Amino acid sequence: MMHWLNPANIGFAVRSKLADLGYAARLFVRLLGLLGTTLRRPHLLTEQIFFLGNYSLAIIMVSGLFVGFVLGLQGYYILQRYGSSEALGLMVALSLVRELGPVVAALLFAGRAGTALTAGIGLMKAGEQLAAMEMMGVDPVARVLAPRFWGGVIAMPLLAAVFSAVGIMGGWLVGVVMIGVDPGAFWSQMQGGVEVFADVGNGILKSLVFGLTVTFVALLQGHECQPTPEGVSLATTRTVVMASLAVLGLDFVLTAMMFSI
Repeated sequence: MMHWLNPANIGFAVRSKLADLGYAARLFVRLLGLLGTTLRRPHLLTEQIFFLGNYSLAIIMVSGLFVGFVLGLQGYYILQRYGSSEALGLMVALSLVRELGPVVAALLFAGRAGTALTAGIGLMKAGEQLAAMEMMGVDPVARVLAPRFWGGVIAMPLLAAVFSAVGIMGGWLVGVVMIGVDPGAFWSQMQGGVEVFADVGNGILKSLVFGLTVTFVALLQGHECQPTPEGVSLATTRTVVMASLAVLGLDFVLTAMMFSI
């Protein structure tokens, strides 16, 4: 029998995973409880919003523009079969606001900002900066982790909104300027078909949940990584994989809940 089928090894692995889940749950609850403390230090919060949001803005805007281009092209040729090419604006807007905007922005956010968060926290741990803070009586969770956590939660919906807006402009460029769809029909059907609470509100809710998830996964992996160069590199890889899978899984759950309510 192989050693990993040994009941003792299986039990040890299960207990270790349960302990990791318990620590993650306690850290998550503690970060949520530190919202008031973080708001009382606005300079730390704004610094992290700038770091996470501004440095991710370029890739978000370029990706949103090209996603809008592709949606405009694909949507026009599909809708043209049924004689409803004037509904191109509505299709592009709903696809971006409800689904593609929050999801693709969250995946890009995980790859750009999530890895930066994990690497930063991991290097601070490897350099014993977190241990030095504890020795000086400074809580590293409140001073280092909480501002990054809430900065990511605030920045993610803003990045998703920018992605959707730039994507709609990309769809307009392809559909109206290049192909020749009637601009009045493009904007009027979009304005009449997109609802604020049912469509835009769902997208904002999704982006908030995704920001919460991606930022927490990145901070947890950085805080729990081995304080070595190899440990930090493995933690950044785990951040991208786990955050991406969590975003896609939560997207299905949230979409199912939104359509059932």
